[in-house]
Amino acid sequence: MGGGGAAGEAWLPRDRMQAILEATKQVAGLLKGAGLRFALAGSVAAYAHGVPGNLQHDTDFAILREDAEEVARVLEGAGIPVRKPPEDWLIKATAHGENIDLIFELARHPVTPDLLERADVLPVDSVRMPVLAPTDLVGSLLAAFSEHHCDFGAVLPITRTLREKIDWELLRRESRGSAMPEAFLFLLERLNVIEPVTERREGPS
Repeated sequence: MGGGGAAGEAWLPRDRMQAILEATKQVAGLLKGAGLRFALAGSVAAYAHGVPGNLQHDTDFAILREDAEEVARVLEGAGIPVRKPPEDWLIKATAHGENIDLIFELARHPVTPDLLERADVLPVDSVRMPVLAPTDLVGSLLAAFSEHHCDFGAVLPITRTLREKIDWELLRRESRGSAMPEAFLFLLERLNVIEPVTERREGPS
């Protein structure tokens, strides 16, 4: 996900989607079994929340930085190879031939215990696991937008599906002063996905 990048590319063949889900379930089961704190993030989290057919080529898990060594130990003990990339905000693993990103920072914001405690426990292909809450999930996707990465089309179906579950006022406050997230929120207003802010709707007095 590239630290909270936008979810989704093309619709994947069903067997590839299933491989991603199997990898997700295996890693989540190991982390749950070891009592480690985590939450599913990225495109598979969106899928768990009911966004259809929007999987990337990897699975993202939000974990605490202080748990990274133990996470790596647990996965390697189960035969899942783990590597440390040059980036200092994640570790990477491979399960069922699919890439797994275990992320300590979502779009440059550290993963915190509070973030993980807000997660919803949802079934992912019949296995229940913590999944980032909708506001946190969409917030991480908005925060990842930049001049070099602003795939609005990938995030739009996620916001359409989850719009009733998202604290839009919070996301507006967190996005204030950031050009790309503000532009995306304005696009959502123009598409009638969310209500315009009151001041803009009423205009000057």
